[in-house]
Amino acid sequence: MRKIGLIGGMSWESTLVYYKLINEGVKEILGGLHSSKCVLESVNFAEIQQLLDLEDYKTLNQLMAKYAKNIEKTGAEAILLCCNTIHICAESIKKAVNIPFLHIAEATGKEIKRNNIRKVLLLGTKSTMEKGFYKSVLNDNFNIEVIIPTKNDIETIHDVIYKELVYGITTSESKNKFLKIIKKSIDKGAEGVILGCTEIPLLINQNDCEIPTFNTTKIHTERAVEFSIN
Repeated sequence: MRKIGLIGGMSWESTLVYYKLINEGVKEILGGLHSSKCVLESVNFAEIQQLLDLEDYKTLNQLMAKYAKNIEKTGAEAILLCCNTIHICAESIKKAVNIPFLHIAEATGKEIKRNNIRKVLLLGTKSTMEKGFYKSVLNDNFNIEVIIPTKNDIETIHDVIYKELVYGITTSESKNKFLKIIKKSIDKGAEGVILGCTEIPLLINQNDCEIPTFNTTKIHTERAVEFSIN
């Protein structure tokens, strides 16, 4: 079994889900008392968020590169970044280490393609929705058209994530806001919706939606388990 390195803590609520799903995936395949060989570099989310607010991507890239190097030194054979938004630093992480970086958008794109879906709504933090780093992977590598919510809806989603979900708070009111945004996207031709923030699946899931949902946390952890075992 290959050892997986996780960069987590953004937030620790969703990193808990990563650890749980990876271990459950290993046990489901191998059975018995098997569990994952992994190591976690858990960061201070407040420090990361401050850099995002300042749009200080130079410092953020340097930090993520440092965390990736720390993980490589432990003997990990691949790196998983347990946060959609911070994949904005993906290239810096790749350049800093000599082990594979399992990109969340790459894994998600493969799953969307496997379902023969060509147009999706992307939900996530403001950076994930507005910056091109996520959308470009899906466009360029998988020919998937990505639509994002309106400016006001982006603010709504971002606020729910940072004022509620990162603290483990879920409300029916916020769920309804998300579902209304998804409904608008269906009217624009969306065939699926990417839950592109590791906290969003704490609020909504496939049972809530009339079109396929792509839980990036679940997809990402399945990719990690596949890499670790195979």
